Amino acid sequence: MTAAKYDVLGIGNAIFDVLVQTDEGFLSQHGMTKGGMALIDEARAASIYRDMGPATEMSGGSAANTIVGLANLGARAAYVGKVRDDQIGRLYTHDIRAAGVAFETKAAADGPATGCSYILVTPDGERTMNTYLGAAQDLGPSDIDAAEVAASSFVYLEGYLWDPKNAKDAFVKASTIAHDAGRKVALTLSDSFCVDRYRGEFLDLMRNGTVDLVFANEAELHSLYQTSDFEGALKQLRADAGLGIVTRSEKGCVVAAADGVTAVPAFPIEKIVDTTGAGDLFAAGFLFGLVRGAGFEAAGRLGALAAAEVIQHIGARPQVSLKEMAQQNGLPV
Repeated sequence: MTAAKYDVLGIGNAIFDVLVQTDEGFLSQHGMTKGGMALIDEARAASIYRDMGPATEMSGGSAANTIVGLANLGARAAYVGKVRDDQIGRLYTHDIRAAGVAFETKAAADGPATGCSYILVTPDGERTMNTYLGAAQDLGPSDIDAAEVAASSFVYLEGYLWDPKNAKDAFVKASTIAHDAGRKVALTLSDSFCVDRYRGEFLDLMRNGTVDLVFANEAELHSLYQTSDFEGALKQLRADAGLGIVTRSEKGCVVAAADGVTAVPAFPIEKIVDTTGAGDLFAAGFLFGLVRGAGFEAAGRLGALAAAEVIQHIGARPQVSLKEMAQQNGLPV
């Protein structure tokens, strides 16, 4: 196997994040399900934006957040996602490259505007997302560069990609190229509502080996197996996935492998401000641990550290050097 050019290549919906702190009244006024992710059209996006207060804006998207976290830790990271050649698309491109990520996907010359997610953060730190996919849903197989995929130790895919048909095809193409090159493919289930839509297909991806490792939180795991029995669902995950990593908020995470389960505690924090990106950054730390050849426990601790940093401020991107934080806590970098 040739040496990898990139440690991790992420493929996902390139979404520009618009974050605002608000209250439960705003959610009910707009008929939103607290803590969920709803896909919206351009008209609803405009009405939410019109009613929002002052916002924090930055490039986002689940897999992109993970890839930026990896770059922050010192990994060689690349990203594939579709934006339109418009003002927000150009902002997105500049932002992710400035974070140290290779981003070469050709912007769309026409069609829908660059995707945006309107993220409402309530005082308890819970985030409610309303996502207009826009140009992101036009990501297709032609955007997958075979050489780039084959040159990446891990390919990381987000469950949200399973919504648009073109992106599904891109997802499967990338997985096939990666496996042909002897690389590994990771999937994050993204959202319990996403799992509700594609439960059978996600299970097929795991069981037929299209993906090698799966990231899920507790809600997604329960949704995947339609059970409230955590231990039973975990047992099923061990049977279905090569490697399953389940995050459990303040209870830390469990790493479910064929030969056993490793529990890793959460990293201590002072105050939860915004849970946006917690799972994304956990995945960044965990994948970084795997890339560096650390064991599951050290990888879990790296994930916990990255997640703890991101939930203590607004936004889904680290605001300090995760690499320095890891070094200070005796973790492998």
